Amino acid sequence: MTAVHTTDAGVPTNKSAPRRAAPGGAPRRRGSSFDRLLPYLLLAPAFAAILWLIGWPVLSLLVTSFRKLNLKELTRGEVVWVGLDNYTEILGNPDFWIITARTVIFTVAVVGLSVLSGLLIALLMRQVSPVVRIVLQVTMLLAWAMPLIAATTVYQWIFDQQYGILNKTLVKLGFDGFAGYSWFSTGTSTLAVIGLLVVWQAVPFLAFSLYAGAIGIPRDQYEAAAIDGASPWQTFRSVTWPELRPLVMMLTFLSMLWDFKVFTQIWAFRKGGPDGASTTLPVLQYLEGISKSHFGVAAAVSVVMMVLLGVLTFQYLRRLIKQEGTL
Repeated sequence: MTAVHTTDAGVPTNKSAPRRAAPGGAPRRRGSSFDRLLPYLLLAPAFAAILWLIGWPVLSLLVTSFRKLNLKELTRGEVVWVGLDNYTEILGNPDFWIITARTVIFTVAVVGLSVLSGLLIALLMRQVSPVVRIVLQVTMLLAWAMPLIAATTVYQWIFDQQYGILNKTLVKLGFDGFAGYSWFSTGTSTLAVIGLLVVWQAVPFLAFSLYAGAIGIPRDQYEAAAIDGASPWQTFRSVTWPELRPLVMMLTFLSMLWDFKVFTQIWAFRKGGPDGASTTLPVLQYLEGISKSHFGVAAAVSVVMMVLLGVLTFQYLRRLIKQEGTL
């Protein structure tokens, strides 16, 4: 039982109660230095692991870009510093800027088509019957699960000049000009086929992600729009798009990071050909580093790619912060 005492004025007091209490009733407690440092101490091991796994490779890549590291230096263990010579070599080469522009255009086209297709399929899955939706989802899962090399081989068969099913189908439909047509005679058509393959494998992830966001939109908003007499396009602009916009921005950013570094499909198709017309920055990095054993130059190309991706990341974060500020 709590002891109750009275003061000289006869007012009862509880001696077991704390002398100072916070407004919410909890006792005030002055945190020690260890309490303030405890969260940082708990995060320190994870931060050190991330710094080792990510920071060290990036630092090693940056150091390598300032060295002359060919096969001779690599086997002999020689350290030859060349300063900015590797950057001067690649930035002074006109082909490098052509390859960079090609990479950017390819990435923008593939990402735009992927996100748009994923959004349309996500909206479609919300409208169709459950049976059709399940069939569509299983089909996309099969496409998503197919390995890159297997998918590339299938597309090579489809677009084969002599035996491809696409040319044969077009000829039977009356387009005789596609008999023996080569889809890989130019860099533009080669990248178009590769881009179609990349989109085909990227759409399932985007469609599932956007569908998950679409089914989370309350139905009463659509009912209110229908009562107001809004058309399907007006409903999409006023109800669907505001809810899906943050998710679309995030998926677009992730897709640009992934598609900017596409290498396997391009190399498996024509190794950057014909005559280097489908070479992108990842392929150039491979050609310089592995094929020519110019590892310092390849490291410089990698650093330039990191800078470009860093600019892209900065733009995305700035838009994200701006969007959060307006909410």
